[in-house]
Amino acid sequence: LLQLQQPLDKIQPILIQATAQARQLQDARAESYAIGQQGYLAQQMQQWPLAEQQTQQALAIAQTSHADNLIARWQGQLGQIWQQQGKLAQATVAYGEAVKILQSLRQDLVAINPEVQFSFRDNVEPIYRQLVGLLLNENPTQAQLKQAREVIESLQLAELDNFFREACVDVQPQSIEQLDPQAAVIYPIILPDRLAAILSLPGKPLSYYAVPGTAAEIEQTFEQFLESLNRFFSNSERLRLAQQIYQWLIQPIQAELIANHTQTLVFVLDGTMRNLPMAALHDGQQYLIEKYQIAIAPGLKLLVPANLSLSPQPVKMLAGGLTQARQGFAALPAVEAEIAQITTQIPAQVFLDREFTETRLQHQLQHASFEIVHLATHGQFSSKADSTFILAWDRKIPVKRFEEILRFRQQTNPNPIELLVLSACQTATGDKQAALGLAGVAVRSGARSTLATLWSVQDASTAEFMSEFYHNLLRQNTKAEALRQAQLAMIKQPRYAHPFYWAPFILVGNWL
Repeated sequence: LLQLQQPLDKIQPILIQATAQARQLQDARAESYAIGQQGYLAQQMQQWPLAEQQTQQALAIAQTSHADNLIARWQGQLGQIWQQQGKLAQATVAYGEAVKILQSLRQDLVAINPEVQFSFRDNVEPIYRQLVGLLLNENPTQAQLKQAREVIESLQLAELDNFFREACVDVQPQSIEQLDPQAAVIYPIILPDRLAAILSLPGKPLSYYAVPGTAAEIEQTFEQFLESLNRFFSNSERLRLAQQIYQWLIQPIQAELIANHTQTLVFVLDGTMRNLPMAALHDGQQYLIEKYQIAIAPGLKLLVPANLSLSPQPVKMLAGGLTQARQGFAALPAVEAEIAQITTQIPAQVFLDREFTETRLQHQLQHASFEIVHLATHGQFSSKADSTFILAWDRKIPVKRFEEILRFRQQTNPNPIELLVLSACQTATGDKQAALGLAGVAVRSGARSTLATLWSVQDASTAEFMSEFYHNLLRQNTKAEALRQAQLAMIKQPRYAHPFYWAPFILVGNWL
């Protein structure tokens, strides 16, 4: 929207002149835009009747000219104007209409010229959050909870669309009952005045709970917890923060989880929470992973249905990676041991170092069928697709190119990769939304499940961890249980008991 960098009394004449010129040129979209910006100006000056009247006028012109992107904008602006006046029912309807249009505009919205495109963080994302905040006001009804859950899932999808700059996947709504009767799905969302969460249990009404606090305060706690997972930070401070977040997210629903005999917690994480390892939350006695299997999903809409377990027939693996320093990245000497230990359990086509090139990776995937693709190499997840990549011997493979390689495979092999493993990747330093890149890789790869790392341990412990994971996976455990058993095995070893070694491994996508 208009950036108020000039005094308000100087902006208004400019907008009035722009409106007159648009009418003279019979440019309805430009007229709608200019009038809508006048409404925005009136909103900033708290001239509510004028703001409402001008925004309604801009909306009517946009509707007449079928300018859907402007319709969404003015509906969102109306929502803000009504919300600021306490007209919450009207605001909820306006935000709801804006979100509907934004969903229908998925392909168009990301294809708009970047120079005139919505700023996603400033203009699109807040509409979703404001709608969720209103739906979850006071004591929400089941209808409001279902709509809020739908909006949270839609926001996840919109963020991925924005990340890739294209409408990236076709979605198929899934119900938790159909997927796993012993799983619980937790939808936390950071709102301006609280951390809110919805709990979805199979066959049960949705539950809502919240913790008051500003978004800045809540995010600061998340960031401090992430920092505390460094081996050199105080254990007491780490446990304090791990218990704080546990009390926010798990304690309020603990009785329901026990009553429902829940075995798996599936988190649909929001914003900076994606950078956090949920497994390392603590109840004062034990870690969350000691009580539950844990998985991350970008939303149930985005899950690829999975087999109940990997086939008992021999599983085929493609294993590649780098042990030597390349392109400014440090050597990963433990990768050789990691691959060697894994291949004693699973037959694998192995290609390391000079053989691990983009061309070779593409050739291998296209000419053979592998249930598991295990890549032990440097990689970075970022909130920007251009900065998200995995490292091959000859080059960085950008996430979009990596996706093309994996997707092209599906033209000759209709069976999705059952499991994609990225064992030495990390989220970009200083990027609060970095794990969005991890979710993007997981969704766009077409793999049913992705096991990846939030930070690179670069230690022999990774080889041991992976060996334990595959050992448990081949015993017909679900992927989530195989991951849990590997993490528990590390916790039992004093030298690897610190979450630094086992917490970064997260399972994204289908946990079965």
